[in-house]
Amino acid sequence: MSLVRYCVNGRLVSGVSPTNRGFAYGDGVFRTMRLLDGELQDWPLHYQTLVADCSKILMVCPSAELLMQEFKSLMSAGEDETKLSGVVKIIITRGDGARGYAPPAIAEPTRVFVWSPLPVYPEAIYTQGVALYQCQTRLASQPLLAGIKHLNRLENVLARAELKDPRFFDGLMLDYQDQVVEAVSGNLFIRKAGQVMTPILDQCGVAGVMRQKILDWYKTQGQPVSLTRLTVQDVLTADAVIITNSVYGVLQVTQLDAQPLAHNDWAHTLRTQLHYVVH
Repeated sequence: MSLVRYCVNGRLVSGVSPTNRGFAYGDGVFRTMRLLDGELQDWPLHYQTLVADCSKILMVCPSAELLMQEFKSLMSAGEDETKLSGVVKIIITRGDGARGYAPPAIAEPTRVFVWSPLPVYPEAIYTQGVALYQCQTRLASQPLLAGIKHLNRLENVLARAELKDPRFFDGLMLDYQDQVVEAVSGNLFIRKAGQVMTPILDQCGVAGVMRQKILDWYKTQGQPVSLTRLTVQDVLTADAVIITNSVYGVLQVTQLDAQPLAHNDWAHTLRTQLHYVVH
C-alpha cells in the first residue's frame, strides 16, 4: 500500500486530467511544508507566498479557507498514526485547457494536496553538518520567473541527478554568469566578517519560506541580510555557510566538493531561534 495520499480539488483521487495545464506545460506553482502535531508549519507564510507566486504568473490563488478545507479532507482519510506528522505538498495549476500555450480566458485552478511521511534524516546532518557538490547543471536567467516555485523544475532534476556520491547531501547551483544561486533543494546563506549574505534572486532561483523566515528574523534583530551576488570563492572563504528549506530546516555546510569550509554553531543557533523541531 502506498505511503503517499492525494487530494485533488477536495476529492481523494490518484491523478489529474492529461489536459491539465500543470501536467502539460508546468503551468502552476507549488509549496512544500512540514506537518507537525497536526499543524502545517508556517502556513500563513506559505499561503502568502502561494498568492504572490500565483500573481506573478497571472493566476488567481484559491482562498486560504478553501485550501484549509481540502487539507482537512486529505488528513481525515489517513490512519491515526499518520495524521500528526509528514510532509505536505500543495500544487496549484491553472486547471484544464485546450491544446496550445494560450491560457484559457476562464480557468478554474486545480488544487492538489500530497501527503508523504517525514524523511528520516541521520542525526549527523544536524550535529556535524553536510557536504555539497558543485553542480555542472546551470540555472538559466528568466527574471519574470525568478523567485517563484513554479512547476518547471527540470534544471533542479538534472542537477540532482548528478549526485552519485552518498557523502554529499545536496548540490550548489550556479547561473551562467558563475554566480551562486542556491542549493538544489534549498537556499544558501553565508556569514563573513559579521555580515550575513544570501544570493539575490532577481534572475533565477526559488525564494523559499525558510529563507524568508531567516530574513525576517534578522530584520527584527536590527541586522538586515545583504541580498547580493555571490561567487564560489565567497562560499569557500566564508566564516560559515548554511543551507535552508522548510523540511530539513537549517543545516551547516562543512564541505564543498573536496574543500573543507569554516563552520561553527550558526545553524544550531538559527534552528533554536526559529523554534525548528528536529525529528
